[in-house]
Amino acid sequence: MALTRDFKSTIIERVQRDPEFAKVMLDEAVTLFLNGEADTARLMLRDLVNATIGFEALADATGRPSKSLQRMLSASGNPGMDNLAAILGAVRKTLKVDFEVHAVQVA
Repeated sequence: MALTRDFKSTIIERVQRDPEFAKVMLDEAVTLFLNGEADTARLMLRDLVNATIGFEALADATGRPSKSLQRMLSASGNPGMDNLAAILGAVRKTLKVDFEVHAVQVA
C-alpha cells in the first residue's frame, strides 16, 4: 500500500524548510498573474499565504477581513488590483524580497 501525503501539508513543510522555495512560489504566482493565468496564480498565492504569513496576520497587514482575503484567493475569487497589491506587498515583506521586472521580447 502506497503512502500519500496531503499536498497542502507538503507545501507548508517545504516552505518552512526552504525559504528559497517560498520565494520561487511568489515569483511564479506573480508571473502567472502577469501572463493571464489568474486562476492558478490565486491558488498558488493562497498556498503561499497559508505556508507563511497566514490569513489572520495577512488581514492585520492589509486591513482587510481574513474571510474576504480567503475568498479573494479561492478558485472563484476576484481580487481587485488594490487588494492584490496589498496581498503581494504583505507576502513580499514577510519573505523579505523585492520585485524586479524583466521584459522579454517575443518574436
